[in-house]
Amino acid sequence: MIDKDLLKHSVEKAIEGTDLFVVDIKVSADNNIVVELDSPSSIDIDTCASVTRAIEKDFDRDVEDYELEVGSAGLTAPFKVKGQYLKNVGNDIEVLTRDGRKLQGVLTGVGDDSFTFEYPVKYKEPGAKRPVTVMQPETLKFDEAKSVKYLISFK
Repeated sequence: MIDKDLLKHSVEKAIEGTDLFVVDIKVSADNNIVVELDSPSSIDIDTCASVTRAIEKDFDRDVEDYELEVGSAGLTAPFKVKGQYLKNVGNDIEVLTRDGRKLQGVLTGVGDDSFTFEYPVKYKEPGAKRPVTVMQPETLKFDEAKSVKYLISFK
């Protein structure tokens, strides 16, 4: 079986000096390898091919056979690492909290172990005829959110 730590080292060496970061590396029992990368800018197929070649150079298929897939993290997939939060500051997100709330708002900041976002809340002032919508800020620790993902909007 392929050593995941050696694989991670190989991937990090391949992306060194770029703005790419590792989102996830999976190695199954039958040596199916999936490497997910992301970047604040973009990832093209040439970048994925370059990382694939670097991994294939470090891991000889004659010694141990494996299947390799290198790609970008899905646009609608939940965030897994801090780099994905940093990349999406200012973008619309959907947050599913551990206590069951589903909130849609704008990611406004990322700390060491938490993130801050604002979401719309209707508020009726005493004496007013209609409620007004105000943006309510909330800060959650990364482990307080069951999932956080980019919210695609076609407005």
